Formats: sequence, C-alpha cells, structure tokens
Amino acid sequence: MPSSLLVIINTPARATHSLLAREALREAARAMQLPLRIETLLESGAQDPLAPEELAAAPLVLCVGEAPAQRLAGKAAHVATLAAVLADAAGVLRQCLQQEGADSPADSPAGAPGLIAARADATGATGASGPKEAERPGAENWQALKVVAVTSCPTGIAHTFMAEEGLKAAAAALGCQMKVETQGSVGAQNTLSPDDIAAADLVIIAADTQVDASRFAGKRLFASGTKAAIKNGQGLIRQALAEAQPHGAAPSAPKEAAPAAKKERTGAYKHLMTGVSFMLPFVVTGGLLIALGFALGGIYVYDDAHRGTLGWTLFSIGKSATFALMIPVLSGYIAYSVADRPGITPGMAGGMIANSIGAGFLGGLASGFIAGYAVKWLNEKIRLGRNLDGLKPVLILPLLGTLITGLLMYYVIGQPVAALLAALTQWLKGLQGSSALLLGLLLGGMMAIDMGGPINKAAYTFGTGLIASEVYSPMAAVMAAGMTPPLAIALAAWLFKSRFSAEERDGAKAAAVMGLAFITEGAIPFAAKDPLRVIPALAAGSALTGAVSMLAGCELRVPHGGAFVLPIPNAVTHLGLYLAAIAAGTVLSAVLLGALKKPAQTA
Repeated sequence: MPSSLLVIINTPARATHSLLAREALREAARAMQLPLRIETLLESGAQDPLAPEELAAAPLVLCVGEAPAQRLAGKAAHVATLAAVLADAAGVLRQCLQQEGADSPADSPAGAPGLIAARADATGATGASGPKEAERPGAENWQALKVVAVTSCPTGIAHTFMAEEGLKAAAAALGCQMKVETQGSVGAQNTLSPDDIAAADLVIIAADTQVDASRFAGKRLFASGTKAAIKNGQGLIRQALAEAQPHGAAPSAPKEAAPAAKKERTGAYKHLMTGVSFMLPFVVTGGLLIALGFALGGIYVYDDAHRGTLGWTLFSIGKSATFALMIPVLSGYIAYSVADRPGITPGMAGGMIANSIGAGFLGGLASGFIAGYAVKWLNEKIRLGRNLDGLKPVLILPLLGTLITGLLMYYVIGQPVAALLAALTQWLKGLQGSSALLLGLLLGGMMAIDMGGPINKAAYTFGTGLIASEVYSPMAAVMAAGMTPPLAIALAAWLFKSRFSAEERDGAKAAAVMGLAFITEGAIPFAAKDPLRVIPALAAGSALTGAVSMLAGCELRVPHGGAFVLPIPNAVTHLGLYLAAIAAGTVLSAVLLGALKKPAQTA
C-alpha cells in the first residue's frame, strides 16, 4: 500500500470554502485511487492534524493556501490556491504528482512511490473544467455555504424571475443556503437585509442591467447574465465559488485579449438595456395616456379647440410630460450604467439636447454613451487627493461631463444624427408593399430567434425608440411577433398532443397566458429542449405575423401589455387585421411544430 499524499489546507479565514476544498480533494483522490491525508486549518483549530513524524517522512506536501514554512522545515511543497482546488481538484492532484520519468496514479494503479517535489505557481494553474468528482463537495459542507443573489432584466418581467427560480433550484440541489432578491418591474422583492449580506459567504449578481453593488463592498462577488442562472444554476454557483473576487478588489489574474473584448461587448449591451429598462415605464404610461386622450376627445384632441377638456389634458400629460422624459431618461441611465451616479446629469442633459434638436432616440443613445464614457474617463484621470475627492461626484464630474456632452451634441454629433433620424422616419412612414413586408419579416423573425435575448431586445428597442418619433408601425409588428411563440406552443400542444409530454402540455397552458401578456420568454423551456426544430418553427410564424402587421399598416402606441391593452381605444389601429396577423403566425408556427417535432415518447 503506497504512503498517503499529505495535504494542508491553510485558509482559516474562509472556513466554508476550506471544507468544500477538502471534500473536493477527497472525491478526486478516491477516483484516482490515491491515498490522502488532509489537515484543515480553521480559526477554531486544526481538523485531522498531521503529526510531525508524518510530515518528516513525506516526500511531498500539497499546500492549499499559504505553506506553513516552520512546520515543513524546508521540505518542498506543491502550492495551490483555494480557487484552483475548487475549480479542478483532480487537476491540482495531477500537477502535484508529476515527476520526471513517472506517471500519475491515474496511469499507475500501484500508486506513486518515490514522489518528487514539484512547486506549483501561486495561481495553481488549472483548467476550469475537471472531472465531475471535483465538483461534488460533501453535502454537509454545501449546507454551510450561505449565498445571496440579485436577479434583474431590462423589462423586469420574465428573465428576472426565471433566473431566480434557476438559482433557487440549483441551491436546493446542492444543499446550500440561498436568498435571492429580484429587481423586477414592480421594484425589489425579497430584499436582502444588511444581516443577510453580512452573513453571506458569496454574492451572485445574475442581471442583464446595471445593479448597484455598493452594499456588497468587501464581499466575494461574482456577476453574470440571467442566461447562466436560467440554463445552469448549479454551474453558475460552482463557478462563482471558484472565481468570485472581493467587491472593490482588483482581479487576481489578467484577462486574455479575446475574453476582454467579449466582456466589453456584453458591457455595452448591458448599458443599453439599463437605459431601456428605466425608459419603459415612461413609454407605456405616455402611450396609454395619449390613447385615452384620443378615446375621449377624438383624433384631433390636441387642437386648441379642445384645450381644457379631459381628453386634451390626458393627451398633454402623456405627450408633453411623460413622453418628453423618454429620451433624457434613456440617455441618463445609459450613462449611469457606464459611470455610476456622476453620469446621470450629463446623460440626461444630453438627452434633453437630443430632444430639442430633433435627434430623437438615436441622439439619446449617442449622448448616453458619450456622457457615460466621458465621465468614466474623467473619474479615472482626475486625482485631487483624499480631501478634495468628495467634490468629484457632486461638482467636477457632472459639470465637466455635461460640458463635454453638450458641446459634442450641439457642434459635432447632434445635427448628423438628427438628419439620419429624419431620413429614417420618412422612410418608415412611407413604407408600403414589399419594403414593409421585408421589414416586418425581419423584425418578426428577430423577436423569436432568441426570445428575450440580445437579438430580441434589439428589435424591441428599435420599435420602442421610434415611438418618440411618432412612428408606430414597427412597434406593432414587434409586439405581435413577440406574442406569437408562446401562443403557438400552446396551440400546438393542444392540436398535436402526441408531440408533447404530459408535463409539457401542462406547461403550455402557462405559455398561453404569457403569450397573451407579450412575454416571449414563455416559449424558452420548449425551445431549449428541442432547439433545432422549435426555434425555426417559431421564427417562421413570428416573421409572418410581423409581415402581415406591417403590410396592414397597423400602429401601436403602447410598447407592452400584449392583448390586455388592445381593448383600449386607439391603442392600436386596424385592430381586426392586427388580431389576424397574430392568429396567422400562431397557426403557422403550431402547424410547423406538429410537422417537425418527434412524438414525445421517441424524442
């Protein structure tokens, strides 16, 4: 019987992670048929301490964390980080066992006699993927792990709560303690208290918008999008446990060039979605008030002849007050997402300028990013010292940021963007025939390709932004096409029962309700199970719906609400044709699903 490999885990300040690392090493060693003796140093004392005689006789000691130099008395040690062990325990053991002219126990069942010391890098270079054995800490140690999380998405309706469910289910499967705060359309729910945060070992932010993380200062924090929590909650928790950094601290290792570029693209998308999420309530409220004004006072309610009437007043509140804030809010919160609070003033000022010069939502997008990155750059470059740094967020950064943004909007960016928007508006208003058909096909297909992802949100943002320019037909096509996928799933499950399991048929009922409410994400569970058949079928129906809506000249003044806003007078024009467009796309997708999907028992 070969002698045991000795391990010392010396990270007493992180007791939970130390115990998880111990179990990960045991599982990996068991799979490799490697005898192992582990001493774990905690603040309460040493668990399973190694005797001096054992240390003296061992040819090599694996140290996780800081090597106890006095106890090892010059003995060579293989040093690995706690994060490396949690990410790939088997890989750490293999590195420890490498020697000239000898194989690891994975290749030599007899064990590893005559081990030679091999010093690891301080980073414990290991891959992120390893044997599953390294990913299954003992249940009793998962139970000691306390995790808090925040989920958020641009509309705060679907992905926010799907991510919450994914994380909760993953935590239950792993056995760890989890509390999730949702920042949805109705505000924060299940809010994390200061005590929750103080007791947490790990913080996970699964969000597609900017989330204020200042309350997590000093806590180990890991950020991702909602998709990771929805698709693989357990994987996200394990990755967060291995890679989380104390909030406010620099990363432990530099990022490679390609991942950095990908992160930057994701950042720009997140900044845009943050602005859109704050803008949406203004668009919805303004659109509904304008529609109610038309319902009470007719299509010319805005004329002076109606001044003072209830219809004119509602129209004025919606048009002159609520809608007037759309672009400044969009611009301001894009800048906030990029540069935090000092970016809000320059961003909103840039949005007001975009409104005044006719640059619309395109100008708002430009001013938001200009303001955000200008303030961020100023904040990094201006150094005033500890005594004067307090002036930066309330005086210096807003002032200089507004000056830069305003001058660029008036003298450089604004007029070209306004000309571009005017040309786009005229082209869209004049669309008919094949041009309208193609735009409808494009917008409709985009709504169903990733159902709530970046492509879907790009089409939605395009339609929503044009409302400020009084172009309403793209928004009508976008909402109709977004309603179609869940409705088609529900119809197909009813017509073609053999293609869906009993569980899927029950889920299809909920999808129908989500479709009526314009929550495209209701189709995601079905698409995830069979993407190659389901996604093309849904995209074809949504494209047809978008095309019919555009050809019919349907216009929608309200960017959300689904079927529940359709009864409001003047919210949508050509209501009968609009409903026909939704029905046509739903039927086409349902028929394609029935034709393409395999029977449930053989799928």
